[in-house]
Amino acid sequence: MAPASLNARFKHSVTPDALRSYLAEFISTFFYVFAVIGSAMASRKLMPGADPSSLVAVAIANAFALSSVVYVAANISGGHVNPAVTFSLAVGGHISLPTALFYWISQMLASVMACLLLRVATVGQSLPTYMIAEEMTGFGATIIEGVLTFGLVYTIYAAGDPRRSLLGATGPLAIGLMAGANVLAAGPFSGGSMNPACAFGSAVIAGRFKNQAVYWVGPLIGGAVAGLLYDNVVFPIQVPDSIRGISDNTGL
Repeated sequence: MAPASLNARFKHSVTPDALRSYLAEFISTFFYVFAVIGSAMASRKLMPGADPSSLVAVAIANAFALSSVVYVAANISGGHVNPAVTFSLAVGGHISLPTALFYWISQMLASVMACLLLRVATVGQSLPTYMIAEEMTGFGATIIEGVLTFGLVYTIYAAGDPRRSLLGATGPLAIGLMAGANVLAAGPFSGGSMNPACAFGSAVIAGRFKNQAVYWVGPLIGGAVAGLLYDNVVFPIQVPDSIRGISDNTGL
């Protein structure tokens, strides 16, 4: 029974609509990573050293880029643009595991391609990677990234909930603003990644994988907890009384 069910889910994950979703994820993730990593490179070139305005520039790029790419992909793939978001939805049962794996592949490939393009196009510029502050431990940085991703994913759940009025263009805007605020809050400490794909792509092209676990463990756990908390505690799906009565009478 289990193999048959898994086979059915896999077939559902390779339909034309599903393939369009993966392409949408690739395109949105590509332009998001391109904007985020590119803004870091641009601000470093214009403002060498630890200039506070460079942090603001990266935060604004995060906010604008994420709002835009989520908006353009929302009706096709859901606009995840982030393996932590996909993982959270898979844990919560919103998407199947095979679909989540294909989403991850699309997101990771897009991130690597975006960083590769930046590396090739900006000859002579080193590609920035996410790093933690010297005075911080990997555990502390993981906690920060987990908390940041919790806030981001929680906002995504709220913005995409049809029971709320925060829909249309307002939802992606709220998501982008949360991402920008998180970068301002934690950029100097952990980099404010909140996105394993973004950290992975830059690390692959730059060839620096130090502390990569921070940008996977923290976001994946933080995103999963946010989704489970929203769905099951803060704003659970209400079962109509008529359905609840039928279940009670049938012993279900």
